[in-house]
Amino acid sequence: MAEISGIVQEIIYRNEENGFTVLELKDDDGGEITAVGSIPFANEGEKVLITGEWTMHPDYGPQIKILDYETVAPSTIVGMEKYLASGLIKGIGPATAKRLVEKFGLDVLEVIQFHPERLTEVDGIGPAKAESIYGSFAEQKEIREVMVFLKTYGISTTFAVKIYKMYGDMTIQVVKENPYRLAQDIQGIGFKTADRIAQSMGITFDSPYRIEAGTLYVLSQAVGYGHTYLPEEKLKEAVGNILGVDKILIENAIVSLSMRQAIFTQDIEGDRAIYLAPFYYAELGVAKRLMKMSMVEFEPVYDQIEDKLKEFQMEEGIIFAKEQKEAILESLSNGVVVITGGPGTGKTTTINCIIKLFERKGLEVALAAPTGRAAKRMTETTGHEAKTIHRLLEYGYAEGEDLFNKGEDDPLSADVVIVDEMSMVDIILMNNLLKALMPGTRLVLVGDVDQLPSVGAGNVLKDIIDSGIIKVVRLTEIFRQAQESMIIVNAHRINNGEFPYLNVREKDFFFERKHAPADILNTIKELTLNRLPRFTGFDSLKDMQILSPMRKGLIGVNNLNIELQKVLNPPSHGKKEKLYRDTIFREGDKVMQIKNNYKTEWEVTEKGRVIEKGEGVFNGDVGYILSIDEEDQTMLVIFDEGREVTYDFTQLDEIELAYAISVHKSQGSEFPVVILPLAWGPPLLMTRNLLYTAVTRARDMVVIVGRESAIENMIQNNRIAERYSGLKSQFKNIFAVPSDVALPFDGI
Repeated sequence: MAEISGIVQEIIYRNEENGFTVLELKDDDGGEITAVGSIPFANEGEKVLITGEWTMHPDYGPQIKILDYETVAPSTIVGMEKYLASGLIKGIGPATAKRLVEKFGLDVLEVIQFHPERLTEVDGIGPAKAESIYGSFAEQKEIREVMVFLKTYGISTTFAVKIYKMYGDMTIQVVKENPYRLAQDIQGIGFKTADRIAQSMGITFDSPYRIEAGTLYVLSQAVGYGHTYLPEEKLKEAVGNILGVDKILIENAIVSLSMRQAIFTQDIEGDRAIYLAPFYYAELGVAKRLMKMSMVEFEPVYDQIEDKLKEFQMEEGIIFAKEQKEAILESLSNGVVVITGGPGTGKTTTINCIIKLFERKGLEVALAAPTGRAAKRMTETTGHEAKTIHRLLEYGYAEGEDLFNKGEDDPLSADVVIVDEMSMVDIILMNNLLKALMPGTRLVLVGDVDQLPSVGAGNVLKDIIDSGIIKVVRLTEIFRQAQESMIIVNAHRINNGEFPYLNVREKDFFFERKHAPADILNTIKELTLNRLPRFTGFDSLKDMQILSPMRKGLIGVNNLNIELQKVLNPPSHGKKEKLYRDTIFREGDKVMQIKNNYKTEWEVTEKGRVIEKGEGVFNGDVGYILSIDEEDQTMLVIFDEGREVTYDFTQLDEIELAYAISVHKSQGSEFPVVILPLAWGPPLLMTRNLLYTAVTRARDMVVIVGRESAIENMIQNNRIAERYSGLKSQFKNIFAVPSDVALPFDGI
């Protein structure tokens, strides 16, 4: 075992996920040493005392493998300046570090910690920046102490920061008392990590706390796959496989969790279903509220509705199909109506008529969609402002909790609410929307039931349609102008199990035959960089979107993003970059938000002046990196409608490159050009409804690059992954209860 004391000269490499670092150290005798290992918070210019073992690397020679370390404040002016300039403290870059050391010398850290008000004596540092520097330094000091505790249990640097932000100075106490809280409270930390910590702390293998946590973990994992519940036998089998304990102990855990109402059980189609509490309440709430809305009897909006329809058709120069007329009449007559249909069947024209007929009678109509891009499309096609459902419900953050401000206590004022892209709405969001509707509010649900289901749990649109309780109108007739588009024609052919028409002259649906994934990749690069921009005028970044069925492999999302970044936004002098985990983010990159963050602030600027502010960036929002600031450790991204969002470097797990995205992530979006690489893939992914969804995302052009056999296989593979969703059964249960019997979930 060796002990070496020295100054960190250079950080050669650091993995921000796990803290693994390669650094050059100048020891006390002036010698240069390479050290490797987990040393996440050491910075250039800092003095460290390393305990480790000498090893011989075949290429780089002798190195010391770090087993433990402690840091000491720099003891020289040069070391102090280098230490401060390393990026450790937000707001201090090389220039600021130089001025600070010139002013305060080796006392600078004491000034920052105990007299931060004196920082304003340095040019360029005002009160706000001084406070920011002090806060960053104090946070780093506390985080180091937390890291000393957490690194024993293999917690990465990134998660250590998240844990600290969640629990603050209570971190060590919370983790010691109940390490399983990490799996519940910290996104990205799973049960297995928490379980490893608990085991090392001496919590027994068959502890009820462990088995209950494992049961909740399995149910949470199921939610991630779209299930609102699991059959009891499947749940017990999954928990047993993970924990390695007897079924009787799992059954005891289910009983205990049920008594605490952390989970609920219910019989569904012969199975005993086990729910996490929020999803049980959500399904019951949705079924009950929709049932009540469907039973409301309304006075006719118009006495002579047929005359009004004729009037509208003459004004707009259109002729409604029979199904469209039915959809309009039912929307005017019922409390809740579902309108479903594929592309080109007139959903938008139907919605526009419904809006105008309601508004002409003085009724207030609110339009909503589940994503920002879907809401933007709805606004463009109707000429009326549409909001995301979250924005409509005024999602906010108060007293440490996320919440919808609109609800039963403060409902929406609208007389009519129309929701588009209903296939994307999950059970939790649907329940919150229905809570915010006043008695007597009409609800029109519009969507394509043949598209992929929501990313979140549930199968809301399909279950509502299949229940037979709610009025449903299906639009099936494709209009003549829509028949001119091979995109629409082929979408319906695919949905009907038929092979699409390929490369019809002067049309908009093209196929490039390539067999090897490498050839598919090279063709896509050439299409996006040269061929399509040159011959069609489409912009490589803003107009084209590559959609892949898979994330892995040569033509999966991950590798496509790496390869397309090289050709569409290559490195250049003056273009700043940030390496985060395995991703290089570069100024100019196309990126996507991959999780809902309702607290993130955004602003719209015009000529340097802020003209609008707001909160919320949502899963699927696409933007472009405007700038990267290493000194402030921030990245500025601009999204649709000019919304500028500043990301702290610790938030970069919320975005990813978006030159290519998965078909699932494209739901609710529309792109001028969709390019789809298709080769071999697992049958679970390569399905008909995935191909149908991908094709219907394109407005002007579809280009498929790959194998005809892959297209054929997807069309023939009409399997739809089973989702355990009980909404349909909840309708039946409620319908079976006599009207004079109180339901157990009144007041949800």
